[in-house]
Amino acid sequence: MGKRIGKSFDNSSKFEKGPSKSGVKKPYKKPFVPVDEAEKTRSFVQKRRFDKLAKETPKDSIRLNKYIANSGICSRREADDLITQGLVEVNGKPVTEMGYQVQKTDRVVFDGQGITPEKPVYVLLNKPKGYISTTKDDKARKTVLDLVANASPYRLFPVGRLDRSTTGVILLTNDGHMTKKLTHPSFSMKKIYHVTLDRKLDRADLNMIQEGIRLEEGIAEVDSISYIEGKPKNEIGIELSIGWNRVVRRIFTKLGYEVELLDRVLFAGLTKKNIKRGHWRILTDLEVNTLKMI
Repeated sequence: MGKRIGKSFDNSSKFEKGPSKSGVKKPYKKPFVPVDEAEKTRSFVQKRRFDKLAKETPKDSIRLNKYIANSGICSRREADDLITQGLVEVNGKPVTEMGYQVQKTDRVVFDGQGITPEKPVYVLLNKPKGYISTTKDDKARKTVLDLVANASPYRLFPVGRLDRSTTGVILLTNDGHMTKKLTHPSFSMKKIYHVTLDRKLDRADLNMIQEGIRLEEGIAEVDSISYIEGKPKNEIGIELSIGWNRVVRRIFTKLGYEVELLDRVLFAGLTKKNIKRGHWRILTDLEVNTLKMI
């Protein structure tokens, strides 16, 4: 599939809100819900999700087959087969005993990889400005984990990073295998950004970016770049797969532009649809399965 040069992105809302629905409108309007009541309902839903996950949090000891099943590798019955075949190690030794109890301090390994009994959780956040994408900060700055504190009883980690000034889609999970997969250069995860510059982007500069701008790491190749339809010429849509640090900002800086606003509207097929800035949602089973098939 060839690169697109200069063809306008339809509109930023296409990526933020997803495809529009068609069909006959309902003959009635949805009842108005006061803001405080809406927030109250939202908090209740979050609490139910948290409580459900908390019930599945491993105790001091747990049967090995359940430990494996909770890690998301397979079902409990399939875990029994793995155990009897001697494919699971606990503290460096194969365990074939059915009903073996694993302690919290034990290290369990399958297929050369350490596993945990936590149920995998996948949280999609619409990151606002002013938050950094790390698990902790020595300067006591706000992190994305502060925004998803009620999303899971498990410790979550951001998949990749968005700098403090960049907004938009970021995924957080406790699934180490998924994180490694989505951030590994060989997988080339597609990302789309809505860029607002300090002045109009010259057509010649747009073409130069499409051809590739040389940065410290090499030639920064983009999949496509264009003006956004219906927006001023200083608003640009850019699609790329490379994951270099602050690559979008550096591309425009190299040509003398200043990036005033940078918003990631798509990451690995996930968009901000129906997620307000600073809010989050749990991925659906379909979305998780799609990520696993990438």
